[in-house]
Amino acid sequence: MKKELLEEFATRVVGQALEGGASAAEATVRQRTEFSVGVRLGDVETLEESADEGFGLRVLIDGRQASVSGSDLSPEGVASLVNEAIVLARATSPDDSAGLPDPDALATSIPDLDLYDSAVECLPTEEKIQLAMRAEKAARDFSSRIVNSDGGGFDTSSGVAVLANSLGFVGSYSGTTCSLSTVPVASDGERMQRDYWYDVRRKLSELESPEEIGSTAARRTLRKLGARPVQTQSVPVVFEPTLARELLGDIFQAVSGESVFRKASFLVGQLGERVAAESLTVVDDGRMPGKLGSRPFDSEGLPTRRTVVIRNGVLENYLLNTYTARKLGLKSTGNASRGLVGAPGVGAGNMFMEPGTRSPEEIIGSISKGFLLTELLGFGVNIVTGDYSRSASGIWIESGELSFPVQGVTIAGNLKEMLNSIEAIGSDLDFRGSLASPTLLIGSMTVSA
Repeated sequence: MKKELLEEFATRVVGQALEGGASAAEATVRQRTEFSVGVRLGDVETLEESADEGFGLRVLIDGRQASVSGSDLSPEGVASLVNEAIVLARATSPDDSAGLPDPDALATSIPDLDLYDSAVECLPTEEKIQLAMRAEKAARDFSSRIVNSDGGGFDTSSGVAVLANSLGFVGSYSGTTCSLSTVPVASDGERMQRDYWYDVRRKLSELESPEEIGSTAARRTLRKLGARPVQTQSVPVVFEPTLARELLGDIFQAVSGESVFRKASFLVGQLGERVAAESLTVVDDGRMPGKLGSRPFDSEGLPTRRTVVIRNGVLENYLLNTYTARKLGLKSTGNASRGLVGAPGVGAGNMFMEPGTRSPEEIIGSISKGFLLTELLGFGVNIVTGDYSRSASGIWIESGELSFPVQGVTIAGNLKEMLNSIEAIGSDLDFRGSLASPTLLIGSMTVSA
């Protein structure tokens, strides 16, 4: 269906739910095409392409709610699913906070945020395969010490998202993504190491070239050769952007309304208080043109917006949907997120740490002894207490220089102390996803063998 027909379909589904006994309802429709190719050692290993169309329905009956989803868009299929949703809702317990947003809060316009690129959708299959091939070849050709490959891949997706509710809101937008990656394997004659590099964008023209992806992946792999553990000690730790982004993900969990209203966050009750170093400002912005976390309205029909979460170290806002906002006595920040089925949760838009002025090289050069973090493994973060412990790999820093690779260690600290111990933020902010961070220097963490 075309976008206009999808909007009409969603509106009809909402109407049928009201006729069936719902006091309120919302319907979402997703139409999506996906492509994925995986190559290894110059041969195509996997090639997948799929197209799907489905819809989800959430109904409310005086505080009772239920949601269903399906892919049968026929009148019979829709009628059956609407009836199922009504029956399920009547069987649930009421929740005073459940419901649609306030009508006055709904989006009244749908701006074009430049989320769609026809070049992604129209790229021939052979060219997609060649992009993956070129990235893997660039990595393999980089050095004789690159002895194998775990492959490379190129993925695309394109689609339309539609939302309609019984308050009269109906809206839709189109979007595309494309990503390229490769994973080379290196050997020093005794041990082998692997690493990767990737890029993901909305527009094909903004994607790093396969040769850049491959050479970066090779360099990252080669620098791990000869890795060894170090003695337990407390030192400054530099988070590369890809790892600082994981730390930002922990911050998101701590400021998500779902964690806060359940009192499952170390940041509960701290709005207006200093929670981090003065140099740290964290922003969530769902309106940045062309970015992966952008969309004109959230999953409840509210306009997305720019929200300063932490400003100069002070916690200013939690990220909220309508439900969590009601639980906390606050207003939604336009961060509702959902799939086809289920009540809306809380999701990030484009969440990022504002960059500083120092280059990564300058930050590393300022450290007499420390640890450049390049890989984290496993899970070891307690959002309730802030306790942090992760298996890690990286490069040891001596006298401002990268000295030798490190492997088989654990870094440990506490998120509260880590945020307050930020000593430098790099200038190298780059969006490779909806969460983004520049290089980050934590003044002291425990590195243990």
